[in-house]
Amino acid sequence: MALSLALYQPDIPQNTATLLRTGACLNVPVHIILPAGFVLSDRNFRRAGLDYLDKATLVQHADWAAFLAHCRAENRRIVLLSTKAAEAYTKFRFEDNDMLMLGRESAGVPDHVHDAADARILIPMHGNARSLNVAVSGAMVLGEALRQVAL
Repeated sequence: MALSLALYQPDIPQNTATLLRTGACLNVPVHIILPAGFVLSDRNFRRAGLDYLDKATLVQHADWAAFLAHCRAENRRIVLLSTKAAEAYTKFRFEDNDMLMLGRESAGVPDHVHDAADARILIPMHGNARSLNVAVSGAMVLGEALRQVAL
């Protein structure tokens, strides 16, 4: 099993496409927990995904319950990136079976999803900054996770 990315009910197709492209380039599957805030289609992904979309591994889950059941059946640890977390991603010890989950661009994840995560990590930011773009956050943390598990 290998690291994977999961997007909780994404709102913005360009961010999703960027993360699909990232997954394709790094050989990391991307899971989408439905419903999304847009139609999952090549038309919506084309600009940011370019010609990488056919190389991406995309797994769709009908809802949170289906995704959670999938993770538990595969003994995967859900690691949520959250601005409400206390542990910096640079201090966290990633494992090769981790599912790195990103929340909605507009609202993050609901409390029951936050509470169900096995770990919650954050990207420390300067001053009054609230959050980074979800695709940037996913790429930063995925890069660190891949570095750690390759050691």
